[in-house]
Amino acid sequence: MNTAATPFDPARALALARETFDIEASALQAVRARLDDSFGRAVQAMLATRGRVVVMGMGKSGHVGRKIAATLASTGTPAFFVHPAEASHGDLGMVTAGDLLLAISNSGESDEINAILPALRRLGVPMVAITGRPGSTLARHAEITLSSAVDQEACPLNLAPTASTTAQMALGDALAVALLDARGFREHDFARSHPGGTLGRKLLMHVHDLMRTGDALPCVPPDTGFIDMMHTMTDKGLGFAVIVDGGRPAGIFTDGDLRRLLETGADLRALKASEVMHAEPKRVRADALAVDAADLMEQYRITSVLVVDEAGLLVGAINTNDLMRAKVI
Repeated sequence: MNTAATPFDPARALALARETFDIEASALQAVRARLDDSFGRAVQAMLATRGRVVVMGMGKSGHVGRKIAATLASTGTPAFFVHPAEASHGDLGMVTAGDLLLAISNSGESDEINAILPALRRLGVPMVAITGRPGSTLARHAEITLSSAVDQEACPLNLAPTASTTAQMALGDALAVALLDARGFREHDFARSHPGGTLGRKLLMHVHDLMRTGDALPCVPPDTGFIDMMHTMTDKGLGFAVIVDGGRPAGIFTDGDLRRLLETGADLRALKASEVMHAEPKRVRADALAVDAADLMEQYRITSVLVVDEAGLLVGAINTNDLMRAKVI
């Protein structure tokens, strides 16, 4: 390795970065132009697979393969990565009849992959190959071959896998996109496999998962005196009181209402809850999505929404703090 220090040239670094983008963009356009009916057959084979898509690759192709397997699994196609070197020492037992192999190798001559091809053949596992050499050993053993060939790597030495791994990644993404479309995979399906993500929280979290219930609710009957209602509001600490009549929310009184009432100079001690409440408060069903409650709050510029059941009876309340803690907003 040449360790001679050379002055850093920002202009050269920028030029190399732009050249890298140009080379890799050109490589992707070339791969796109070569796509033919073999791509459709690869998608069809994966759709018909009764088992899983087993992805293999060595070195940088292996890193790409791990990402492709993760993308497939998260978009409706059961898939996992098996390291081909480990497969020769027992991990091949993870592959069963009914699976499909997606093998990735730029040269198509990876010893670790080629060594296990006979065993995979005996299992009856069909193979789709992504390779830069359609005439390679890997391609000859594959039922379907997708070409990831590139004219040059972005590396100035034309050695480090750069454009070639970009091409492999793009082909893997293209397979995942075509498969999710063919399976009718939609947002709710995506959310189920990403429950910890933002979309998962928005599409899977319901109001009943977050709402305050029971003794946590600041409920008072309509004839409650104003001072007693304020005590209830203070005790519960939610910034409002719900006026409940026959189990149904008849109205709501908030901290904002209190400030406005004080400005009128009214004799608060003489008032009852029914006289100061806002009738027909905004409400949401317990089985609604939490994001629907958030939308309702944003639409009416309020910070809390009452929760009712199918019969319109009060079952809870939810506010912006609840939604923020759950990272729905």
